[in-house]
Amino acid sequence: MGIDSIEGELYQKHFRVAIFGSARIKKDDSAYQEVYKLAEMIAAENIDVVTGGGPGLMQAASSGHMHGRKDDKTHSIGLNIKISLEQKTNRHLDIKKEFERFSERLDTFMMLSDAVVIAPGGIGTVLELAYTWQLVQVKHICNIPIILMGDMWNEFVKWVERNPLKQGFLSKKDIDLLFLARDCHHAFRIIKKFHEGYLKGDDICLNFKKYKISLRKEVQYEKNHL
Repeated sequence: MGIDSIEGELYQKHFRVAIFGSARIKKDDSAYQEVYKLAEMIAAENIDVVTGGGPGLMQAASSGHMHGRKDDKTHSIGLNIKISLEQKTNRHLDIKKEFERFSERLDTFMMLSDAVVIAPGGIGTVLELAYTWQLVQVKHICNIPIILMGDMWNEFVKWVERNPLKQGFLSKKDIDLLFLARDCHHAFRIIKKFHEGYLKGDDICLNFKKYKISLRKEVQYEKNHL
């Protein structure tokens, strides 16, 4: 599939997991191995993966997914961003697209994803977490699981409970939208539970319809194919 296949992919009934995480983490890091193993298990269940398409944990997810898949019907999708640090796409992608703005890229992540995994990362990863969490909170997207994988997020959740929650800036039900996962196996069990519901025919909300974004290419694709 080519670089212009994102629009067509939006209208396919595939269960997809977005994996967010640092571009700076190397192959010998335990976080890299955890993400690789998670993506491998995701692929074995015929679930697509969506990443930023770059190095670090994005590459871990894409390469793990490629190694774990059973056929060519399961996709690794990369949504790359043009930045001054020159983030190059990794070579383990089936579908890819490059963005100039973080906002448009994040919107595309939201439209594609049925579950989100937040692996260790920095400012960009925190942005992706906050954006997803905010949209679920205000129901601009569906109530998808937001899985915080790794020990670093334990302190983050404690900080939220001690500060914004205590001061009334959010509610307990907002924190309940987050799933803390100890490791890749714990994260996968959460994903699998939601995927099983999808396979049974549970009402899976299509975020590209709920999150009302009228990108010209998407509208034209809908006119031509639906």
